[in-house]
Amino acid sequence: MNENQEPRIAGVDVGGTFTDVAVHDPVRGVVEVHKLPTTPDDPTDAIIDGLNALGGAPLVVHGTTLVTNALIERRGAPTGLITTTGWRDVLEIANELRYDTFDLFLRRAEALVPRHLRLTVDGRIGADGSEVEPLDEDAVREAGRRLLDQGVRAVAVGFINSYRNGVHEQRAAEILREAFPELTVCASADVAPEIREYERFSTAAANAFVQPLATRYLRRLADRLGTPPMIMLSDGGITTARAASERPIALVESGPAAGAMAAAHMATTCGFEDVVAFDMGGTTAKVSLVHDGAPARTHLMEVARAHRFKRGSGFPVRVPTVDLIEIGAGGGSIAWIDDLGLLKVGPRSSGAVPGPACYGKGGTEPTVTDADLELGYLAPDSFLGGAMTLDTAAAGRALDALAAGLRTDRRATAAGIADVVNNAMATAARLYISEQGRDPRRYRMVAFGGAGPVHAYDVARLLHIGEVVFPRGAGVASAIGMLVAPRAVECTTSLVVPLDEPDWDAVDAVLKDLEGQARAQLDEADVDPADVRLEAAADMRYVGQGYELTVPIPLDVVRGHDTAGLVEAFETEYRTRFDRVLKDMPAQVISWRLRALSSPVVKTVELATGAAAHSTEPVGSRPAYFAEIGDYTDTPVYRRAALAPGGTVSGPALIEETESTVVVGPSGSVRVDDMGNLVMTITSGDGE
Repeated sequence: MNENQEPRIAGVDVGGTFTDVAVHDPVRGVVEVHKLPTTPDDPTDAIIDGLNALGGAPLVVHGTTLVTNALIERRGAPTGLITTTGWRDVLEIANELRYDTFDLFLRRAEALVPRHLRLTVDGRIGADGSEVEPLDEDAVREAGRRLLDQGVRAVAVGFINSYRNGVHEQRAAEILREAFPELTVCASADVAPEIREYERFSTAAANAFVQPLATRYLRRLADRLGTPPMIMLSDGGITTARAASERPIALVESGPAAGAMAAAHMATTCGFEDVVAFDMGGTTAKVSLVHDGAPARTHLMEVARAHRFKRGSGFPVRVPTVDLIEIGAGGGSIAWIDDLGLLKVGPRSSGAVPGPACYGKGGTEPTVTDADLELGYLAPDSFLGGAMTLDTAAAGRALDALAAGLRTDRRATAAGIADVVNNAMATAARLYISEQGRDPRRYRMVAFGGAGPVHAYDVARLLHIGEVVFPRGAGVASAIGMLVAPRAVECTTSLVVPLDEPDWDAVDAVLKDLEGQARAQLDEADVDPADVRLEAAADMRYVGQGYELTVPIPLDVVRGHDTAGLVEAFETEYRTRFDRVLKDMPAQVISWRLRALSSPVVKTVELATGAAAHSTEPVGSRPAYFAEIGDYTDTPVYRRAALAPGGTVSGPALIEETESTVVVGPSGSVRVDDMGNLVMTITSGDGE
């Protein structure tokens, strides 16, 4: 390779069931992909095996569920909190809201830091950022000693008003690191320098909780790769392993964000304006929205919910992230019978080990994949391109055991599992899209993930979506998304100003500081300063409202001190969300955001394909069940690689590629577009 030749770059997505690898070869201008089972005992084993299978790459972009799983399973380090006197119970008091008013047995997510490990010290910063009371440095040292003696290995420092002036937190963190180098120390103003102490303290505690685990994992991966990887962030950008190890909470939606970026790249390439990205893997299903080629983003999410579908039952983290909904409905989701005798699916998953019963690795409980195999959607001898043979007998035994409890037969049980999981995903998606003030019928769906193409037809019908697009390599789309993601960083700080009379000098100072922070991080990632693009936004609300809207702001508005433009940006976003504006109400900016990003390393994705004669003739057939028909029907099977642009296939049909299978129902027809995507049109979207 000559000095000017771009290096090979790999995207690696480690999921709960499978590890997906995509490698871009700049010499041939193509992307090669590989899918293999995740190795839970040491995820780096599957990463190395997958990379070796494709010839390796000197630059690796990695996405992982490590942080999310550690928070859900409470597998982080014993963590303490040092806070301002009087604020010891912020994590317990939370926002004082009941997430379910009528649930007499309501359970909250248990705080990551128990009360006996939350200690207070004197010292206070005022709301204007001035020092009201000096920090008691001796008390900080004593608190650190007490926490260390109680087995704490990570400490979050969260002081009141530190978003306005973090000097006390920075000094406390400095004292703790000097006195107790064995402790991991995290200051809330470094992680989430934003107003509202509960969200800020919660984010800092979560970051401290997972930081030792994430740091060990990233070091091990770097050792095995021979070089530090780049890491996928929750907001769809990528950063250095060092930056990720300091702020691992920013990886909480790392893998799902990569899938959204793949959908956004496809939307841009194909000229799609509004897209529902439907990503169904082995463990979970995710739904996100893409508008004008960019995934919707948010800056507050919940993790480790006591009730998966009840907002407020988890604890908040303030990080920029792709806005999505995630439910426990994947290929490995286990079907079971509840106390009322009703069939349920998920959220418990069989994972990679033992996996679904049909994997033949010791699993005995029926899963969505077992049902899909029974219904004829999957071929037992060509799963993962033939690299893995599915055990139909084991799947049948697992389904029979469940059928006995339901007092029905195997076919009805498998069909019931598919129906339950499809309705669960469609219901969650419908609620999520409605909360955004959107109508799903106005979108086209992009379906990917190993199980996404199998279930997209039924989910789209339930959502009244008439067109579904299946990109090439849909089964490994998240890994591909890492190749087309930009190196990016978002920096934030809170500065409250009235919308109609902002203090532009103060705003200029804030944005200059944020730009300096962002550019420093991109410099570390070897980004050419000339390739850096800036995007500004602000959190705004009407005075008296409890929550804000994040409003994109053109840079020339803030640079030109255009107050009218600032007001117009807010009212446009508010009207889009709520279909009205409150002209007589004063408004204010709460926080300012600046995102710096570079061009993606891989700008176009052309998947490598073996030589295959183009043909629209099926390569075989097998019985497959369709609810619209009410029975099994002999269904033609096509090889995706053989379908040439312009080719068409009428449903019912099954279109197979190595990483996934597209199920085309009786009301669907598929054409191959000029880019090799499969575009399915559904003539009836009533879902009945």
